[in-house]
Amino acid sequence: QVQLVESGGGLVQAGGSLRLSCVVSGTIFSMSCMAWYRQAPGKQREMVADITIGGSSSYVDSVKGRFTISRDNAKKTVFLQMNSLKLEDTAVYYCAIKRCGWTSVNYWGQGTQVTVSS
Repeated sequence: QVQLVESGGGLVQAGGSLRLSCVVSGTIFSMSCMAWYRQAPGKQREMVADITIGGSSSYVDSVKGRFTISRDNAKKTVFLQMNSLKLEDTAVYYCAIKRCGWTSVNYWGQGTQVTVSS
């Protein structure tokens, strides 16, 4: 049974930082392409960042230069370091195992709330 468990969300002031973690079990993590998505109230879920098996990453334009996705295969964990947070970053953040080279998602985590206050 594949499980993804996120942690690290919370309340932070604008300009602050948070680090999200997602621990994966039930699959070969080192062979999995990973991504972070977010969904704000009233908006569609969007992919924030993804990282390939080889460690290459990509980001949505709105977070480039502020967010960094990384992975630790030994710990079966993917991270999202979020710096210079803005009010518009407020959302539920989801970890996902995605199909490599495609946009489709195979597995989702339960989500962790990130709230940025002024």
